[in-house]
Amino acid sequence: MHVYVNGTIMPAEKASVSVLDHGFLYGIGLFETVRVYQRRLFLWDDHYARLSSGLLALRIKAPWTAEELADAILRTADANGLEDAYVRLSVTAGPEGVGLAADGYARPSLFIFAKEVPPLAEPPRPKKLQKLSVPRQTAEGHQRFKSHNYLNNALARLELGAQPDVEGLFLTRDGYVAEGIVSNLFWVTNGRLYTPSTDLGILDGVTRRHVLNLARRLGIPAEEGWYRPDALVQAVEVFVTNSVQEIVPVSEIDGRPVPAPYGEHTRALRRAYRESVASGG
Repeated sequence: MHVYVNGTIMPAEKASVSVLDHGFLYGIGLFETVRVYQRRLFLWDDHYARLSSGLLALRIKAPWTAEELADAILRTADANGLEDAYVRLSVTAGPEGVGLAADGYARPSLFIFAKEVPPLAEPPRPKKLQKLSVPRQTAEGHQRFKSHNYLNNALARLELGAQPDVEGLFLTRDGYVAEGIVSNLFWVTNGRLYTPSTDLGILDGVTRRHVLNLARRLGIPAEEGWYRPDALVQAVEVFVTNSVQEIVPVSEIDGRPVPAPYGEHTRALRRAYRESVASGG
């Protein structure tokens, strides 16, 4: 694998990050997971907007424009011989030394990784949902960022273990349905689409927002709110979303079968998603 490190593409085994980087010392950094289809960045404007919002909040003065970052992503994909790729773009606070900074960060570091994406199955292979004992932690600031502070997710993955067909389901400390370890959650009851509100401290996923926009285009009523796990018992369809796997149906929750694991609404939204990929958004 070849990676992008501050303007240079090099073999991953030769890449390094300073031990004085605040991304390493304190987890001060942000990342975006971007899908590239046939050398086209999907929903890039949304990813860049979220990244920029986080950088502003963390006072990381990034010198790159959206166009420069997009070009760096494509260069990294090209260096790995990939036209279709899963790309992780990471911005750290930079090598500021030991001790928290009071005035923000003016020397951020940029890292980009590109990996091959296996062909998506059609119809998609369903996942199973399993509730986690580890609760979803609330945002450390006023909102949840896609940050390098990933310990909550790491603990959840350790609890779940190596089960590729299973996604862990976070609840909040108060017992409300939150999100998956690496996904946002949706379900359908009585023809209405439901998803947890970002007020719960979940990540406002780019794919999550795109699916809500697609639902509006299709005339599917949608609601964001605070829901107890009992709401999932009434669901006819359940699915999870992220940028890499797009829309994945759920076949069971804690061993209880979902009535329609790839039902009418899930199929319609997935079809609309694939059409939006083909049209560039």
